[in-house]
Amino acid sequence: MQFDREARALWMTARNKAALRTTPYDVPDTHVVIETMFTGISKGTEKLVFEGRVSHGEHETMRAPFQEGDFSFPVKYGYAAVGRLLDGAGAGDIVFALFPHQDYFSIPVEAALSVPPDVPAARAVLAANMETALNILWDAGVQAGDRVVVVGCGVVGALVGYLARRIPGTEVCLCDIDPGRATLADTLGCNFALPDEAPNTADVVIHASATAAGLATAIALAGVEATVVEASWYGEGTTQVPLGGRFHQRRLRLLSSQVGRIPPSHAARWTHRRRLQVALSLLADPTLDALISGETRFEELAVAYSAILGDPQTLCHRVRFDD
Repeated sequence: MQFDREARALWMTARNKAALRTTPYDVPDTHVVIETMFTGISKGTEKLVFEGRVSHGEHETMRAPFQEGDFSFPVKYGYAAVGRLLDGAGAGDIVFALFPHQDYFSIPVEAALSVPPDVPAARAVLAANMETALNILWDAGVQAGDRVVVVGCGVVGALVGYLARRIPGTEVCLCDIDPGRATLADTLGCNFALPDEAPNTADVVIHASATAAGLATAIALAGVEATVVEASWYGEGTTQVPLGGRFHQRRLRLLSSQVGRIPPSHAARWTHRRRLQVALSLLADPTLDALISGETRFEELAVAYSAILGDPQTLCHRVRFDD
């Protein structure tokens, strides 16, 4: 099959500026071509990139798998694409790839993961976020019966709560400054509390708000000798952490979680591909559609992108590529 090897992609052209650009691509023999159906905007990470807040020393370590350009701009960034295979034995199959917002693209065949038949393509855009949540849960070591508090009810925080609640006997509370997140928490089977109302005897606290105030809340809600998992990425700059008082008195353990590394408890047996395949399989529940907060046509994405990232109500915003 012949392809014109030219696509359109969303590029961040400068700080707080985006445009749709023509982007050439090659099709080596080891690659497959994908026609994009949907992509998902990962608000927290894409906002940091869009605002130019990736620290220079982390430009290489924080690259997305199929990123083009660099964080000093221009950069093509993103990692939640769902589309149809256009060639090979699997032509017509629906696949997920860690690819930016682009209408056609070519990737190595092993980088295209089949979307399970019971997972709609429109929901599969949550796969990368679900993979992150799964990794956080492994790092946190949540066990049956634990009291778990998740501070920050964005997509990743909500998915961590969703997974933790399904461990037998757990009590899971999603904590956020926005009282409107109570409805989402209830939909996912979790309790909800504002920061000053949340239980402060948790066995495990996961922080996912990417704010210093949220981290302080997470530390305040941890019980004696509990674990606080820092799942946020702050970008450049420094963040205040209250390590006096309660932190020492309760002998808390503060642990970083980052999806780029599989936790030691799983690293000997798991690959990134296996983890992502499991994340895709975990998206069969229609309840998770509550995490899709809006949808924009690809043609309109460059104009709408800044407002999508700036809207505090944005969870996973889906981009639709068909007419």
